Amino acid sequence: MQSPHLPRVLLAFLLPLLPLVPPAAMSAPASPSPLARQFQPLLTEHLVAGAVALVGSQDRILDVEAMGYADLATRRPMRPDTLFWIASMSKAFTGTAVMMLVDEGKLRLDDPVEKYLPAFKDQLLVVERDQDRTVLRRPAQPITIRDLLTHTSGIVHRTPLEDRIDRLPLDENVMIYPLTPLEFPRGARYSYSNAGINTAGRIVELASGLSFADFLQQRLFGPLGMKDTTFWPDAEQVGRLAKSYEPGPGPTGLREVPIDQLSYPLSDRRRGVSPAGGLFSTAGDVYLFCRMIGQGGSCGGRHYLSSALVDEMTANQIGDLRIAPGNSLDYGYGLGWLTRRKVEHANEPVNLGTFGAGGAYNTNMWINRPRNLITVWMVQQVNYPDEQRSWVRNTLMKAAVAAYGQ
Repeated sequence: MQSPHLPRVLLAFLLPLLPLVPPAAMSAPASPSPLARQFQPLLTEHLVAGAVALVGSQDRILDVEAMGYADLATRRPMRPDTLFWIASMSKAFTGTAVMMLVDEGKLRLDDPVEKYLPAFKDQLLVVERDQDRTVLRRPAQPITIRDLLTHTSGIVHRTPLEDRIDRLPLDENVMIYPLTPLEFPRGARYSYSNAGINTAGRIVELASGLSFADFLQQRLFGPLGMKDTTFWPDAEQVGRLAKSYEPGPGPTGLREVPIDQLSYPLSDRRRGVSPAGGLFSTAGDVYLFCRMIGQGGSCGGRHYLSSALVDEMTANQIGDLRIAPGNSLDYGYGLGWLTRRKVEHANEPVNLGTFGAGGAYNTNMWINRPRNLITVWMVQQVNYPDEQRSWVRNTLMKAAVAAYGQ
């Protein structure tokens, strides 16, 4: 189903996608789009400075709305090509990179990490800890690549040296991890670990012979046409980067803040690569990636990943483990992707078979394969209340289903 209205400001963004978007979808709007109507309260109540919302199918972009401001101080408006730090959405790209090498027979998910990084043979496990002592022993089983991607390895979230996720080159950063004891035996629980995902990214380098950034560029970003996805935005891209905000005093209710996990200048290629959270991107680029995954790993006549491995990567891999203390079983975790494993009501817009990823500054992407819908939400907001994050995700999916649901 095509969008009835799209703002004229979007034409420049959509011209490269002309084969994907019917001409009727480019007519000037007579009234606000369904997306704009849904999210206007976020702007009028000064909960966000601005955002870009995109809805697409596996065939084409259906609607995209740039709302509010990318920079409140200069009144620079949000545009469809505004750049965002997508943070932990990077994990889905890392999971995909690993699975591409699995597809080629260069890796196996159940390979021990120590096969590629021998220093992990000496990593110890915490078996007892109190205020006076910590007891360590050798783990009964070595951690695997699958454990890294599912956050079930026991590797800490990050080490004390990672106050900035880009402080060290990836190879040096990963060598610190085996010096830190495992928090629990592999598979015993789910515990979110940037260090685990970074380790998986380093294994991609060792198995492919390419740097992690070059692997993504040559194997994913370049072929998919993702021209604005990078670890190091150049000067022109930095000029399109949305400013970051948190709740604060004053008439806007928002205060500009730097990205606290990254070093500046962002274009400095001496900044280290973080497979767990270092990427910048745009709504359009993220859609291109999601479209390929939604189509089962092939797109535009090019094979990226087998459909069977896409299914495995985006299915729940952690059984009944909970992704947070007291968390319901609604969501599980795949291989770099958050997955929907339970739906309470038959009329919910988020189906079983829906999966996605989100970032620290509250960007997110979701692929609802049963309804043939992709949603992308791009915002640069920190200290977002959990209930607001959930409201945005659910509202965007509901609006997509209502307007374009298959």
